[in-house]
Amino acid sequence: MQPEIQHDTLVHSEYYAAVDLGSNSFHMVIVHVVNGSVQIIGKVKQKVRLAGGLNDKLELDDISMERGWQCLQTFAERLQDIPASNIRVVATATLRLAVNAQTFISKAESILNHKLNVITGEEEARQIYLGVAYTSANQGNSLVIDIGGASTEIIIGNDMQPIHLKSLDMGCVTFMERYFKAGQLTADNFALAKQQANKLIDDVAEAFLCFDFHNCLGASGTPQAITEILVAQNISDAIRLDYLYDLEQQCIACGAIDKLDIKGLDESRKPIFPSGLAILICLFERLNIDTMNISGGALREGLIYGMLDNLQDNDRRAQTLNQAVRRYHIEKSHAETVRGMALNLCHQMCRQAEICHLDTEAVLGAAAMLHEIGLHIEYKKHHEHGAYILSHIDMPGYTRLQREAIRDLVLCHRLTINPAVFDNYHEEVRPMLLALVRILRIATVLCLRRQNKHVPEAALEVDGHRWLLRLPEGWLASHPLINAELANESWLQHRAGWQLNCQ
Repeated sequence: MQPEIQHDTLVHSEYYAAVDLGSNSFHMVIVHVVNGSVQIIGKVKQKVRLAGGLNDKLELDDISMERGWQCLQTFAERLQDIPASNIRVVATATLRLAVNAQTFISKAESILNHKLNVITGEEEARQIYLGVAYTSANQGNSLVIDIGGASTEIIIGNDMQPIHLKSLDMGCVTFMERYFKAGQLTADNFALAKQQANKLIDDVAEAFLCFDFHNCLGASGTPQAITEILVAQNISDAIRLDYLYDLEQQCIACGAIDKLDIKGLDESRKPIFPSGLAILICLFERLNIDTMNISGGALREGLIYGMLDNLQDNDRRAQTLNQAVRRYHIEKSHAETVRGMALNLCHQMCRQAEICHLDTEAVLGAAAMLHEIGLHIEYKKHHEHGAYILSHIDMPGYTRLQREAIRDLVLCHRLTINPAVFDNYHEEVRPMLLALVRILRIATVLCLRRQNKHVPEAALEVDGHRWLLRLPEGWLASHPLINAELANESWLQHRAGWQLNCQ
């Protein structure tokens, strides 16, 4: 008898590319779209510093143009494998300003064998917002900031819709050339840079302050560099103004760019870091920004997703979780049961304690859905395996800080509790995360039987660290295994300095 042939499910896949000729760096991103799933398969970034070649007459010098053309030679080979209809190439501030831009553009198009579009500042801001929105889902109004080499884009938007946007002629390369000549880092140089930044912000600040934004996201560049510094220094937090002030003083103490010694600051970023920092400080001050998270995307991602009309209405967070559930063979029905129990307990807690920050429901919900992701490796230490996986996979729709929180909740959801895992989080965030650990642990115990008919109605009473979990009368007696597990959990929480009583 001939074996039955198994036919593979029809797979629809395409390749797309976006090329961004920025004033500081040239970027190329390649994605593979498989049945609606967007996978980044290649990124290339080269420091070209095109804006550094602009003279007082706004003429690009031959050296900077040659640097750009050489970079594009490397991009051209990869673009040959992608349909022309799936490629977008754009240029931004420097080629908007340069009076001899056409000289550069003509040769660039010849090298790439593709049309190059010099987009307006407003179009750049719109595309940046779309790239941020597609990769960093947030509820309510969002303020998005992108500090480029020669321009800074500021956008207010809601979900996928930009509402108000501006592009200002200030950037980390142009400000470096004007205010930090010869690489000197002094208080006076910072003051001059900030004076000019404030002058440019004057014209737009009032309009942005009219909007009540719920969160602020930084797109690439300077915010990314500061985030890398926080990570290197084991600070689990968003960007805050006091961190920026401290970094300014560290720069001044170093005295010169070639002597910059800040842990976590990449060598290639050093020349333009102080100028970008000065601009960001002014934006924080003038726009009343409390905290800023780094976004998952920017202009390049906006260009890519703009070509994928069928993906525009998708919920990025739901798509991320669903893909992880499929990829790591998580039992979705059980994960959803744990999520429902955890969110129910969380809502009860939040009504009794004012400690909820960091998009509490999104973080806890994701941790509950993914708490068994480590079973893909093995059972005994699956919480540790889960944390490892979550440290290395992309999670569109979640900020870096949210991803770290999800990872650490998964790490601590079973066995011995180590509250020190959360020591590096800011004091405003830490109490909430410790409470979510307790909730997730209780939820996983209550859902131990993996059947909805055995999941009880639970009432949580919160008094500081003293929690009382009330269950239906007789329920614990009829579920001796879960009763024993709750007793063990109460002991583990006691060892961590908390009190949990169940009745």
